[in-house]
Amino acid sequence: MTELISRRDLEFLLYEWLDVESLTVRPRFAEHSRDTFDAVLRLSADLAGKYFVTHNKLSDSQEPTMSVDGTVAIVDEVKTALDAYVASGLLAGEFDEAVGGMQLPTTVSRASMALFQAANAATATYLALTIANANLIAAHGSEEQIARYVRPMLEGRYFGTMCLSEPQAGSSLADITTRAVRQSDGTYRLTGTKMWISGGDHDLSENIVHLVLAKTPGGGPGVNSISLFIVPKYLATECVSLPPSRNDVALAGLNHKMGMRGVTNALLSFGDGTFSPGGQAGAVGYLVGEENRGLSYMFHMMNEARIGVGFLAAALGYVGYVKSVEYARIRTQGRPRGMKDPEAPPVALVEHADVRRMLLSQKAYVEGALALVLFCARLVDEQASAATAETARDAGVLLDLLTPIAKSWPSQWCLQANDLAIQVHGGYGYTRDYDVEQHYRDNRLNPIHEGTNGIQGLDLLGRKVTLHDGAGLKLLSSYIERTARRAQSLGGEDQRWAQQLERSWERVLEVTNTLVQQRDSAAALANSSIYLECFGHVVIAWIWLDKVTKAAGRHGGFYDGKRQAARYFFIYELPKVAAQLDLLATLDATTLLMSPEWF
Repeated sequence: MTELISRRDLEFLLYEWLDVESLTVRPRFAEHSRDTFDAVLRLSADLAGKYFVTHNKLSDSQEPTMSVDGTVAIVDEVKTALDAYVASGLLAGEFDEAVGGMQLPTTVSRASMALFQAANAATATYLALTIANANLIAAHGSEEQIARYVRPMLEGRYFGTMCLSEPQAGSSLADITTRAVRQSDGTYRLTGTKMWISGGDHDLSENIVHLVLAKTPGGGPGVNSISLFIVPKYLATECVSLPPSRNDVALAGLNHKMGMRGVTNALLSFGDGTFSPGGQAGAVGYLVGEENRGLSYMFHMMNEARIGVGFLAAALGYVGYVKSVEYARIRTQGRPRGMKDPEAPPVALVEHADVRRMLLSQKAYVEGALALVLFCARLVDEQASAATAETARDAGVLLDLLTPIAKSWPSQWCLQANDLAIQVHGGYGYTRDYDVEQHYRDNRLNPIHEGTNGIQGLDLLGRKVTLHDGAGLKLLSSYIERTARRAQSLGGEDQRWAQQLERSWERVLEVTNTLVQQRDSAAALANSSIYLECFGHVVIAWIWLDKVTKAAGRHGGFYDGKRQAARYFFIYELPKVAAQLDLLATLDATTLLMSPEWF
């Protein structure tokens, strides 16, 4: 079977670039070694190939359906794949040993999950959401909640979701109307509706643990009254002879999407009386942490999910790239320009310059994106295991800054890679005979998932660049400066790229200063999506330069390909940033001045 993501590239990123093996000297990861990490990657590739790839097209064409009794029908192969994953123990990979985890580095665990995401994005979503849900409860829940919900999730008996959006309130969480009222026994009763809930209902596990945002009385306006609740599909009973009772969480409908069709996407009704525990109105919920702090807790899961979206986008872009390279090598079409003999045999697509351009574009995008998200995962490991509190804090500050980039850049440019993969396939590319059209449809959701790219732009420019007095920008500057110095010492094109990168980054800092000092915030943020895009491009340029300088002096096709992709990015992609920064510096108000009546 064709590799989903190049194993050689993963090894380069993990061991030669990020030096993940060095983590094993730290107490948290002392039980592991490169042998452990390699075994995890081999197992992941094997399971992904045997159980996930094999039903990717089936679950896309036979998406979940809702029956008249309110249950969901899903193709059997989904549960078979999830059961195989659970049996492997990988679900608990990155968690603390104290809760049944393996204490794998997050970098390795994320690389493992990327293989499953490349194989079958929809089925892998059940797993990724469960891991993120368990991480939140482990971080902010009580010991009882950890025992009751986290351990069963890591055993694969329970799966998890996140319930934020509502039909009338997507990303504007201040407008949610779901309510939670405290009861005399300390539980809460929730009423309301949640929309776009991936994995929201199914029979793939014994229980579903919903993490639900709801407003509590007296908490103040907007987001100030939002609290976070665990609302399980089934309520535990203290009597082991009795089955768990159904909580008042009902499936009201399924959303039908253009991609990721194999995972249920639900409209859920909480407390509508379909199921009434104890004859009382409302779904039973258990408060996580303190009242009115729900949004801050949920951001733990949201930020993890945003980086997860970046991984998913990178994985889908990468597998499309791999398949288009394979197709371009075996498909013959046309003859070299200048060939006069009409009887000459056609050549492989890869022999044509424009096809090589499209493949090289994809390589630059997908390998850059995968490196970015793995770098962010490495920062998570630094937070968890650094020798000093200062180092751990710096890792967290830099991760805060990069999270909007990690979510948005792969979901924009790896989608572009999927578009190019279709183009390489020509007319076959948009037929369902080949996989690349599905990869595009699946990936198209990611610029919207977990806060649209527009929201990420507002977050980056409106908050993250000034957070902690700009500490994130200063840290990123130090990384870029170190890479540039190393490249300068190598001379040649590495030196030229370093100078180009430094000029671009200095310009980003200048424009950032102009924008954040602008008193009219509407004018400053009007083009924040453009700011996000050019900021991301400079970050990816830094990553490409860092990778090739770390590989300096190494030769062969693999390293030559890396250098050529870096060359492409610096010649074809990074120059685009200059025009975007010039536009941003003018504080252009064209979009603000466009009257709604003129559309």
